[in-house]
Amino acid sequence: MKRFATLALTCALAATPLYAQNVATVNGKAIPKAEVDEFVATLVQQGAKDSPELREEIKQELIGRAVLVQAAEKSGIEKQAAVKQELEMARQSVLVRALMQDYLKKNPVKDADVRAEYEILKKQEAGKQEYKVRHILLEDEAQAKKVLADLKAKKTTFAEAAKQSADPGSAARGGELGWAPSDAYVPAFSKAVETQKKGELSAAPIKSDFGWHIVLVEDQRALQFPSFEEAKPQLEEMMRQSKLEEYQQSLFKAADIK
Repeated sequence: MKRFATLALTCALAATPLYAQNVATVNGKAIPKAEVDEFVATLVQQGAKDSPELREEIKQELIGRAVLVQAAEKSGIEKQAAVKQELEMARQSVLVRALMQDYLKKNPVKDADVRAEYEILKKQEAGKQEYKVRHILLEDEAQAKKVLADLKAKKTTFAEAAKQSADPGSAARGGELGWAPSDAYVPAFSKAVETQKKGELSAAPIKSDFGWHIVLVEDQRALQFPSFEEAKPQLEEMMRQSKLEEYQQSLFKAADIK
């Protein structure tokens, strides 16, 4: 009897790690702990904090999915043409995303390359000016002329007049657009910014595809190029996208497409 009790205990202990590998079973189908771990790792990369509460939330989410997926499979809905097409499209999307991630992992953007690109861009921007500009955007020329005349006659302030601007973003800031090089604007606007003197209103309303602008150049200075640390994240992303574009083009060229 003692021998059988010992054997039963040994079997139970041997089976424990197997059960520990699963967080739950739904209708006899296991949900592996590894699946929860992968889910947690993804969320942690996105800024979440690993915790018992997070893991329990994920566990319940996976249980809920399992219940619904099993019901869908039991009903045979996955055999419907539209569903099969969506599943295939989802499979393709996952594969393409994984392929791109794998390529970048094997061909990362190097810090030295980012630094070199930064220096090239910085050299290109050397000597450029940037301008602190306000504007009021109006729908028709007559209205723009009236507002401009009132400003020149000092019947109103620029900030007050800007409240009627068709550009809601700058209107809330008294027409302020902040600092930017002139080429950040559409051509007609850009030309006005470059030719107007500091503190000067536009001589006449300026027409663009957006309407009629009244422009005030408040100040100008040498272009303040961002530091490498400030520019690095954006440059890295730009260079990653460039790498992926080149990789995709190489795949298209190598493919036998008829």
